Amino acid sequence: MGKGFFEVPIAVNEPVKDYAPGSPERATVSATYTEMYNSTIDVPLYINGKNVTTGDTGTMSPPHDHKHILGTYHKAEKKHITEAIDTALEARTKWAEMPWEQRAGIFLRAAELIAGPYRAKINAATMLGQSKSIYQAEIDAACELIDFLRFNVQYMTEIYKEQPASTSGAWNRLEYRPLEGFIYAITPFNFTAIAANLPASAALMGNVVVWKPSDSQVYSAKIILDIFKEAGVPAGVINMVMGDPVMITDTVLASPDFSGVHFTGSTHVFKDIWQKIGTNIHNYKTYPRIVGETGGKDFIVAHKTANPIQVATGIVRGAFEFQGQKCSAASRCYISKSIWSDVKAQLIKDIDSLKMGSPEDMSNFITAVIHEGSFDKLASYIDAAKKDTNAEIIAGGNYDKSVGYFIEPTVIVTEDPKYKTMSTELFGPVVTIYVFDDSKWEETLQLVDGTSEYALTGAVFSEDRYALEVAIKALQNAAGNFYVNDKPTGAVVGQQPFGGARASGTNDKAGSKLNLYRWISPRMIKETFVTPTDYRYPFLG
Repeated sequence: MGKGFFEVPIAVNEPVKDYAPGSPERATVSATYTEMYNSTIDVPLYINGKNVTTGDTGTMSPPHDHKHILGTYHKAEKKHITEAIDTALEARTKWAEMPWEQRAGIFLRAAELIAGPYRAKINAATMLGQSKSIYQAEIDAACELIDFLRFNVQYMTEIYKEQPASTSGAWNRLEYRPLEGFIYAITPFNFTAIAANLPASAALMGNVVVWKPSDSQVYSAKIILDIFKEAGVPAGVINMVMGDPVMITDTVLASPDFSGVHFTGSTHVFKDIWQKIGTNIHNYKTYPRIVGETGGKDFIVAHKTANPIQVATGIVRGAFEFQGQKCSAASRCYISKSIWSDVKAQLIKDIDSLKMGSPEDMSNFITAVIHEGSFDKLASYIDAAKKDTNAEIIAGGNYDKSVGYFIEPTVIVTEDPKYKTMSTELFGPVVTIYVFDDSKWEETLQLVDGTSEYALTGAVFSEDRYALEVAIKALQNAAGNFYVNDKPTGAVVGQQPFGGARASGTNDKAGSKLNLYRWISPRMIKETFVTPTDYRYPFLG
């Protein structure tokens, strides 16, 4: 029962530590990395607040050192998924009725646990399990996750304060109820913050969740779960299951109590889920909420007035940070002919200076791609480019998986704007460049808009405000997050709400109130103080 209108701490973005040589945070995370590397863990399912082992296990290894074993994780059978659903529904009664400030307190505590005692551990786990450099781990697993938790609490209170007008004769009020049923959260390997936010944002609004992390992210998912438990998330509210994704999804979507999916992953998988929901629609108690952030074929367009060094820097950072495995990563570029020679020279110079290897060596900019399947796919596109007459590799092009899944940062230049690597999502450190005539600015913008099925992120570089105006208008549907004179990656919670449309998802903007609205079902209550006793209106005479 509420006993006051409570003000939560004003959300501020977590400062990013720089991990400079000699800094205490660098020493701490290095020691934590070494300790975790030399240990092994066993990750059970987590259902109704209990660890569940099945004996059917998979192994976890660093992508940059794939022969080394970090531990094992347990795979669910169908009965475990059914149990997770049942226990979530049972937990919903008390969780949905819990005063909002208690839920807020849990997730604010989780944010502070990450900012303090768990920071080195969750960063080291992300470095080991997902092969992120320390800086990429810091901005993701620590800072972005902390920001999600803090800002979501603030957004929740802002939503709750939104109330309709009342009169002296009637009091109108809105209740923001959780959805009736349970939420299915499906999370990707590439961002630890997303893996935590998808179940946490729904749970914050009073929902209960069955969470399936990526098999390639279970190592840091275990740390997330430990944090949620220590922060006080009650048993049954967030249940973590791993295993056959088709079996898990089919079991979840067959439940009449399924009320929504919070998804980040591939476009193909999301469309399959949407189709299955449609097939089952007559079985559900309510229309499920379908929220997804999927693929991208993100672009950089450089006008003839753009600064070549800025463009080259945007390409290197936008295309090659975290080995191009961000859904926002730049993977196709359109460069005006008059600046191309300068951009090319700077780009090759920068790429030649990049170091590649294990994230344990913090001077490495590039580490490994996530697994062998990704490595093999990327290698096949690089090999094809080496043979194709309408493509030229001007930087990189080598790869080696003997120790880890290492792909050199690779730049392909093509004379065909529809070349396969200009339109196909690769999800790796490969960027393709098309050089266009200075006079064809507007035609090139039309090309950018029409080449890809995706519409997630994009960037335009220009010192000509008229050219920028034309680009912003022409590309209004080509990217949900659009950057002017900056790389197309690095959205910050509370500053750049993230998401795209077309084949890139439902554009429900993680890191904003827009996303939280999807996890509530408002109830309107009108209370009349003096109730009429005569049906007759004045117009009846």
